Amino acid sequence: MKYQILSIAAIVILCSTFIAIRANARPKKPSRNTTMGIVAHRGFWNCDQAGYAKNSIAALRCAQENGFWGSEFDVNMTSDGELIVYHDSKIDGKLIEKYPYSEFKDVTIANGEKIPTLDAFLEQGKKYPQTMLVYELKPHSCDEVEDRFIDLTIAKLKEHELLDPERVMFISFSYHMCKRLAAELPGYTVQYLRGEKSPAGVKRDGINGIDYNYKIYNLSPKWAAKAKKLNMSTNAWTVNKEENMLQVIDHGVMYMTTDEPLKAREIISREGLEELK
Repeated sequence: MKYQILSIAAIVILCSTFIAIRANARPKKPSRNTTMGIVAHRGFWNCDQAGYAKNSIAALRCAQENGFWGSEFDVNMTSDGELIVYHDSKIDGKLIEKYPYSEFKDVTIANGEKIPTLDAFLEQGKKYPQTMLVYELKPHSCDEVEDRFIDLTIAKLKEHELLDPERVMFISFSYHMCKRLAAELPGYTVQYLRGEKSPAGVKRDGINGIDYNYKIYNLSPKWAAKAKKLNMSTNAWTVNKEENMLQVIDHGVMYMTTDEPLKAREIISREGLEELK
């Protein structure tokens, strides 16, 4: 009898524990996808092998070698039409689009590399066809300058045999550039970055994707699902904390841009999603 009572008590404890775990578990949202792609933000720079240098060729190579779905990088244009991989609009206080490339060609970044030209960057990009090149065109001063930037971008991608929707996609905070790219390159993924426009509004202008800060999806939690119904691609930037990664997964966003791609990989796996490669 004593052993029966002990057994019943053990079962009660186990059931109580199970119920408590279930009560505290995060419910699976119906909007969640079964897959998610990781985009290394400015490459996989946050590691020893890349020398902690954002937008470096080493960071691109590390993203490729680690098998992340995509590697994001930022491009600016100098006054003489050189395209360089650099995030900010200024270098040492000089507005990039107002100065020739000769002013910047010897500037080095955190790992000792010189600021990469787009030519050098694309040569590395070609080596791993499975890695999507997520090409961000930085806004410039006017539509005319931005149109020149787009023309040079297309010419460079053709020159390096990378003008292929399976190899490169485009993102930008410039709505003008997004609309122009979408019109010029039908069938390519183009995602708008700023976040103030609804998916339907973006789609009406011919743009087939959104890449919004994760906070935007929290403020407008139905946008990812609405974009999906419109056959639009969705991305979220820049998602570095676990709680925000979980939010993005729950919203059903397709891709996650992050400075912590290894952490994202761990969480995607733990949540039972298949990581796109």
